[in-house]
Amino acid sequence: MSAYKIISVVGTSTKSWEDATQAAVSAASKSLRDLRIAQVKEMDVAVDKKGRISQYRVRVDLSFKYELG
Repeated sequence: MSAYKIISVVGTSTKSWEDATQAAVSAASKSLRDLRIAQVKEMDVAVDKKGRISQYRVRVDLSFKYELG
């Protein structure tokens, strides 16, 4: 029997939402095993005082295999 846990992680990038997503997944993969699915739930940007995008941000739900005792 398998069980999976879902957590939310936020990734950021100054380049793109894709890079922000990769940052979130890469960071999570350093401490979580058996990542299965990454689903982008929210996307937003930070805007500087001149009206330019300064940072892309994504909230990603990640599922991974949960090892039962």
